[in-house]
Amino acid sequence: MALKRIIPCLLYDGSGLVKTVKFKNPSYVGDPINAIKIFNEKEVDELMLIDINASRQKRKPNFNKISDMAGEAFMPFAYGGGVKTFEDFTRLYKLGVEKIIVNSLIQEDPNVIKRVIENYGAQAVVACIDFKKQFFGAMKPYSYIGNKIHYSLIEYTEYLCNQLGVGELMLYSVDKDGTWEGFDYEITASLLNKVDIPVIACGGCGNIDHLKKILYETNANAAAIGSMAVYSKKGMGVLINFPDRNQVIRE
Repeated sequence: MALKRIIPCLLYDGSGLVKTVKFKNPSYVGDPINAIKIFNEKEVDELMLIDINASRQKRKPNFNKISDMAGEAFMPFAYGGGVKTFEDFTRLYKLGVEKIIVNSLIQEDPNVIKRVIENYGAQAVVACIDFKKQFFGAMKPYSYIGNKIHYSLIEYTEYLCNQLGVGELMLYSVDKDGTWEGFDYEITASLLNKVDIPVIACGGCGNIDHLKKILYETNANAAAIGSMAVYSKKGMGVLINFPDRNQVIRE
């Protein structure tokens, strides 16, 4: 069986690390370099950092800061936010970023992503699908900057895998984000049946049992943790955290 990965997913607002609840109300949780140093000591599998304001504010990635972060990380490092051109991708890869997470660029200029895949390989691109329950009850892809996505959730998933050709998929539940209530297991399981590339589940993780369920009952390839990686417990103070892998092994 392939290794099941547990990946801290850090949110960055351009100056420091923050944590959101349902993509709203970001709270400051610390300095990214300090967090990365602690995750090095904890020997995490991979690390993700997403600049949540870059695309909304129409600004480029902060290449100098990303260089510092990637240089500090002893594990595979993925970055997302504000990456719009082929040259942006190239520069980030040269700085030591192993994977780039794309989201709004999928709707804005998918040809850039295709060109990146042709030159660097599918494994270098992770497509993030933010999804949210609509007023009438259906789950739909969600754009946090207001882009129109004219696909159902299943259609969007199939498009990313079969037509765009990304190497990995990240399923990020807006409704579960920051809630500590557990992942959206049903949606993750249903979409896993539609793809043959690795899938990362994200949004809602609050304890070891949530990790076991998403990794072994839905058979997701990886679980991203947010609140659980930066807080000691729900409602408690900031503490850079990583679960004991031995507790997550399937019984």
